[in-house]
Amino acid sequence: MLRFFGWLFAAGFTVFLGLAVALAFVIYDVSKDLPDYKQLASYEPPVMTRIHASDGSLLAEYADQRRLFVPINSVPKRLIHAYLSAEDKTFYEHGGLDWRGIAAAGIRYAMIKLGREGQIVGASTITQQVAKNFLLGNEQTVTRKLREAVIVQRIEKAFTKDQILELYLNEIFLGLNSYGIAAASLNYFGKSLTELNLEEMAYLAALPKGPNNYHPFKHKERAIERRNWVLQQMFENGYITQEERDEAGKKPLEISPRPFGAQLFAAESFAEEVRRELIDLYGKDTLGKGGLSVRTTLDPKLQIFARQALARGLIAFDRKRGFRGPVNQIGVEGDWGVPLSKIKAPSDVAPWRLAAVLEISGTEARVGMQPRLLADGKLEVARETGIVPVALMGWARKYEDGTSLGPKIVNATDVLAKGDVIYVAPSADEGKWHLVQMPDVEGALVAMDPHTGRVLSMVGGFSYGNSQFNRAVQAKRQPGSSFKPVAYAAALDNGYTPSSVILDAPVEYKLADGKVWQPKNYQNTFYGPSTLRRGIEQSRNAMTVRLAADLGMTKVVDLAQRLGIYENMPAHLSMALGAGETSLMKMTTAYSIFDNGGKKVVATLIDRVQDRHGRTIFRNDKRDCTACQQETYAAGSQEPDLADVREQVMSPYTAYQITSMMEGVVQRGTGKKVLAVGKPVAGKTGTSNDEKDAWFIGYTPDLVVGVYVGFDNPKPMGRKRTGGELAAPIVADFMRLALRDQPATPFRVPRAIELIPIDAATGQRAIFGQEGVILEAFKPGDEPPESTTIIGQELAAAIENAVPGEGVELVAPIDVEETGDGTGDGTGEEDGLTTGTGGLY
Repeated sequence: MLRFFGWLFAAGFTVFLGLAVALAFVIYDVSKDLPDYKQLASYEPPVMTRIHASDGSLLAEYADQRRLFVPINSVPKRLIHAYLSAEDKTFYEHGGLDWRGIAAAGIRYAMIKLGREGQIVGASTITQQVAKNFLLGNEQTVTRKLREAVIVQRIEKAFTKDQILELYLNEIFLGLNSYGIAAASLNYFGKSLTELNLEEMAYLAALPKGPNNYHPFKHKERAIERRNWVLQQMFENGYITQEERDEAGKKPLEISPRPFGAQLFAAESFAEEVRRELIDLYGKDTLGKGGLSVRTTLDPKLQIFARQALARGLIAFDRKRGFRGPVNQIGVEGDWGVPLSKIKAPSDVAPWRLAAVLEISGTEARVGMQPRLLADGKLEVARETGIVPVALMGWARKYEDGTSLGPKIVNATDVLAKGDVIYVAPSADEGKWHLVQMPDVEGALVAMDPHTGRVLSMVGGFSYGNSQFNRAVQAKRQPGSSFKPVAYAAALDNGYTPSSVILDAPVEYKLADGKVWQPKNYQNTFYGPSTLRRGIEQSRNAMTVRLAADLGMTKVVDLAQRLGIYENMPAHLSMALGAGETSLMKMTTAYSIFDNGGKKVVATLIDRVQDRHGRTIFRNDKRDCTACQQETYAAGSQEPDLADVREQVMSPYTAYQITSMMEGVVQRGTGKKVLAVGKPVAGKTGTSNDEKDAWFIGYTPDLVVGVYVGFDNPKPMGRKRTGGELAAPIVADFMRLALRDQPATPFRVPRAIELIPIDAATGQRAIFGQEGVILEAFKPGDEPPESTTIIGQELAAAIENAVPGEGVELVAPIDVEETGDGTGDGTGEEDGLTTGTGGLY
């Protein structure tokens, strides 16, 4: 008997030893190529990049996975309790594997197999989910489960429970493209974690098992049931009272999905340009995963003003061109809301609405509004209607060719027909709507701080939703006469004065291809000897070309390139009239240098970039401030002096002189419409051949604003559709809004500049107070001439011998208002050059 028991013991021991060896071999086999769990200590999950305006408001978010990392000590305790109750109630007690949970899950599974009621529940602990999500993947095999069990034990030994929970709560996918609890809180409820109420926390805790199974719109009842189950678990675990459970369980599931991308109204083009710059700086991967925090230069208030001013200007011009017809046509019998909802409308033109004409009479049209899309993706059930009276469509005369219009509107049927799909805008009378249309002409606006180059606002077109092309930076167009100040500044930097006299008379140059180029003034009229000031105020083409020829184009080229307008500018005389293509952003930056006393600035949209840990990795302000690093300052000590490191591009005297001359453009010249600002403004209009491009760039001592108007596919906008007619009013509108609370500050006069009274016509010294006498700015050592020397005098004989009626006329200088065009923009605005004529001898 003893021998039998001995044999039995030996056999049992052998079996046990064999199993132990086999188990050890299995553990060794599954462990030999396990991923390094220690990498979790340095794990940095993909985190979204957030872009902010200058006031800290959220501008945009960009991410491959919408995730915001939040440390465990910042997570509300009640939210932690909700997740523990739903996922792993013994998390702080077990060692990584919940053996009781595994046994209970097995029994539950067996009961269901035997036909008993119940729900299959998983037994995975939070630590197991961390191992699976971070290191092992979702493969459903015995080997993977064994590997998971081994690595879970190692994780539990290497990390605290709070560290494991922090990894879990920031990694899990919770639907609506939300990764982690912080992003989910924003995307589902538009709230931070600390703002969530109990029922919202319970719903977020219900999602890890399968976000799509508990989708708030597709499976709403199932989602509420699962949320209430979490509430019940929290009650059973002692985290909430029965009253709290019952009250939260009765609440409806209210979801407010948060939009992705640009968050501020009218700032889409600005945000997109920032995105492009960040990709250039750090790459697409860092933008989508690096968790950058970006502080931009955008002023949200000015951005709204910019959008409003540009939109008003484009709409006003578009209305003068007439009504181009409906957007579309649909059948309006039955439920017209469904076909109307399928027509796409830009999301950024509110309060405009798409509408269908349901009924029409002689006096009005009854229209039905496009139904709104609800958060769950369904159309609203209600159908909204309104009235468009004929009085609110009176502008909509038929479009002919962009300059002429059809007959005046008498009846609504002259404009619309039943089934027409149109845009409408609400009027002051409730229930009545204006007929409106999307402009086919486009434009852009840039506002900049002239001292730093910080772009305060930028609008790249009428509607970003309709066209993502950013005309402020991507469009390359001829600046026309807005380039002329560069030629005049080059002259002032090389011995000329504002009172220097240039002959405004016919001139011709032989081109490389043998053709003859004859630059002409806008009205084909010439005005004889004129000062540089008068030439720029009245935007004279012929005298500008003659000035550039006398000065030498190489000097104009050098200054234009130092201002950043062009990189490789050809030294052709036509370039002095703005024949070369450039962008609105570059032109506005160049005018900033005129404004700030000749200091080089570079346009920037980004002030600062921080990495996910808060370290500054980019700062636009390059000034050194070592003294700023002191921890304390003695009482009465002076603040640190920051050295100005900006390059001096031109003499500050020249910068002020050209500014003073461009003040005259606004006061007496082609930019008179900007007088409406009511504050000191300098600026210059610009119009290219055949009125294809219209510009105005204006500035005050601390603000520069540039506006461009034109078609995306260049074509004439019509006679007298010039920079002073189209672009200048937009700049004036914006400045009125932007500067309405600012004092009227005069331009800063450099020391040693002398203001001497001269005759505006002859440039000679005169007595202040007499008619036609102005104060002119002279550099130290310069003064008005005693007698007039006319540059280009050798051509005077050609003028005197000209045959009347053959297109050459010499008259005395006159103000713009005397031209009779009524636009305040006529004596010399168009460049009179032909694009693509080739080089000049």
